[in-house]
Amino acid sequence: MIASEIVVALQTVVSREMDPQLPTVVTVGSFHAGTKHNIIPDEAHLQLTVRTMNPQQREKVLAAIGRITNGIAAAAGIPAERAPIIEIAKDNVPATINNPELTRRVAGALQRSVGKENVLPGEPAMASEDFSLYALEDPKPPICMFWLGASDPAKLKEAKERGARLPGPHSSEFAPVPEPTIRTGVTAMSSAVLEL
Repeated sequence: MIASEIVVALQTVVSREMDPQLPTVVTVGSFHAGTKHNIIPDEAHLQLTVRTMNPQQREKVLAAIGRITNGIAAAAGIPAERAPIIEIAKDNVPATINNPELTRRVAGALQRSVGKENVLPGEPAMASEDFSLYALEDPKPPICMFWLGASDPAKLKEAKERGARLPGPHSSEFAPVPEPTIRTGVTAMSSAVLEL
């Protein structure tokens, strides 16, 4: 019951505590408790996905998760020695924030190598990407992550006309086309390296 109440209460973090102008994700994607239908479990293990657009927003979300989880447990009379254990997994990573100057340089190199019409500005996305960790480790280098289109151009055009999205890399329906994707990717990466 306590774990279920926590799941429901965590849904208020985004709707009640976050700036509605900034995309935020708090999702309980895994809930494991008990081994049999007629035995009340002693513990529950919840796994969450947290995605934010900046470090300050991330800290605010993580603090809210801790406050809500511990508050519900305390309200239910859970003794201190049985209080929830909250761990931040290594694969729960902060937002990837491209360095503006590096991004301009890389974009220029890409435009020259694959054509200006093929280099599009990106929009902020709620992806979870460990690439961001490079910028946080000493010597804290500037980073720039770009995405390579891999869809069949005819299917992409059709999806745009219908106002639909094509399946992405984590979908079982993702269907990249090897040619010209691989050739374009090698050209793009090579031109970025040569520029830098």
